[in-house]
Amino acid sequence: MTAATEIKSIVREKYGDIARSSGKGCGCAPSCCGDGSLDMIGDAYAGIDGHVADADLGLGCGLPTQHAGIREGHVVLDLGAGAGNDAFIARRLVGEHGRVIGVDMTEAMVERARTNARKLSYGNVEFRLGEIEDMPVEDRTVDVVISNCVLNLVPDKAAAFAETFRVLKPGGHFCVSDIVATGPLPDGIRSAAALYVGCVAGAIPEADYLDIIRSVGFEGVRVAERKPIPLPDEALREHLSDAELRQFRSSGVQLLSVTVIGTRPK
Repeated sequence: MTAATEIKSIVREKYGDIARSSGKGCGCAPSCCGDGSLDMIGDAYAGIDGHVADADLGLGCGLPTQHAGIREGHVVLDLGAGAGNDAFIARRLVGEHGRVIGVDMTEAMVERARTNARKLSYGNVEFRLGEIEDMPVEDRTVDVVISNCVLNLVPDKAAAFAETFRVLKPGGHFCVSDIVATGPLPDGIRSAAALYVGCVAGAIPEADYLDIIRSVGFEGVRVAERKPIPLPDEALREHLSDAELRQFRSSGVQLLSVTVIGTRPK
């Protein structure tokens, strides 16, 4: 089994467990619940039009719909849609004449999202099972792509953004919230599959992340919002020695939640 395959298997298992549970996860980190929990979203969704409590599993790290410029009639694609929370918020913005598609690789999440959509009687919201590196979405059919703390979990980020470019209409754009780092992470963190599921080990330096996006052809790439994410020692001690942890702290490297926007040229 390759490292990428192992990561996907662990991610699918962990997020499947969250989908089948009745409660929320812990921010972007279902593997870190309890001591060392990383709650990256808190109550940020409170009061947002379209928020659906049953679809909010507490797995985000930002509010991409706030910066996405979604308008009535748009076709919106939500990558790693989970139980559908951001998709349902996007549906309020696109209205009756728009359309929202959610893609997720975890079957239990797709089923939960579909159940939520049926409860809401939303005929213009659909959820598809598939991987972000090979989306079940036609070329040049989407106005806006959104995603919330998911692309960090994808081992091949270049493929994910290339697929995003493919499905967008010329002149269409994306707005994704994700986790990056201010510098390289220690090997002990990067090699820990559990921390990868927790949106930590997959965090690459912000400059590298933005370079990947530009390399597939996007223009006007910019960070619309940036905030630090505390990384408690308790979440790292299992993967770093005391000396490695001290070295990491002295390096000044931090995790950041960023919301990034880019446009496919016309």
